Amino acid sequence: MMIKVDTRPYEYYSTVMEKRVEWLWYPFIPYGKLTLLQGDPGEGKSTFIVHVAAALTTGGILPNGVEVNEPVTVIYQCAEDSIEDTIKPRLIEAGADCGKVAFIVDGDQTLSVDDERIERSIQETGARLFVLDPLQAYIKQDGDLQSATRMRSLMRRLSSVAERNQCAIVLIGHLNKASGGKSLYRGLGSIDIAAIARSVLMITRDLEHPEIRYMYPIKSSLAPESYGISFILDPDTGFHWIGKCLFRGEENSTGITTNTSKKDRAKELLRLMLSAEDVKSTDAYSRLVWLGISERTIRTAQKELGIEAYRKSNVWYLRLASPLQPSSEEDDDG
Repeated sequence: MMIKVDTRPYEYYSTVMEKRVEWLWYPFIPYGKLTLLQGDPGEGKSTFIVHVAAALTTGGILPNGVEVNEPVTVIYQCAEDSIEDTIKPRLIEAGADCGKVAFIVDGDQTLSVDDERIERSIQETGARLFVLDPLQAYIKQDGDLQSATRMRSLMRRLSSVAERNQCAIVLIGHLNKASGGKSLYRGLGSIDIAAIARSVLMITRDLEHPEIRYMYPIKSSLAPESYGISFILDPDTGFHWIGKCLFRGEENSTGITTNTSKKDRAKELLRLMLSAEDVKSTDAYSRLVWLGISERTIRTAQKELGIEAYRKSNVWYLRLASPLQPSSEEDDDG
């Protein structure tokens, strides 16, 4: 008797069990997916991801206020800097727990995107974040970054590794030298790299005050595109988060010039800081004081901008004054 085997090449969506997307860092880096973080050389991509990793390994707070529930292990693979004199000092400066940051030892075999050691290392360490910095360094010499077929195959394989292990994989990418056009198409290599990634993030600098940088989504397949994250990267004072901001589009300028007085600088930074959400008064002041602006100057800038202070649950917040903004029922003028 011949047994008939059902070999139909299709299935109905009614048989699929739905599941919710989990996030390492909402709304920027999802678990089980590829995220591409790109920008021109020197914009601070590596420094940015190291500071994110530091918060993840210590159970800290990410710059948009998201709390890390418990410390996680990170694998940070960087091909362009020395482990001893650059990467570890950078991790320490960022406050990372280096006992929770691993790397794959190349040895005689150079690591590549399709290397089985990537999945093995994720499984053995339990890493929740895996970073390749930069992606281009982990493409084999016979690989063609411009080949749509080759890049799509490699990215799909890496995406499967992320999904099987529910690990967030972040690829750091450089931009090509083309100017103009959409940022999504400026990634070095085939557009298929960005096509497979579920989140594509861009880092760029303020045109008039280059120490101010912005990280913002240019592709967000799993969450709404909303705000960006601003931070300071200064050769003298180092790295410092500013926080959420509403990015100003292709102009990417706060309007701050190199000759701006400290009061005007405080006013522009307060506008930037409060553009996306209200901020705790203590947080706003501490960020600006860290940048060398006195509390007296901050208070003057706050007054001239008409920034309102209100109390909610016994905590003071600042908000940009707006004639259309209704007063919160929880506001306490006391």
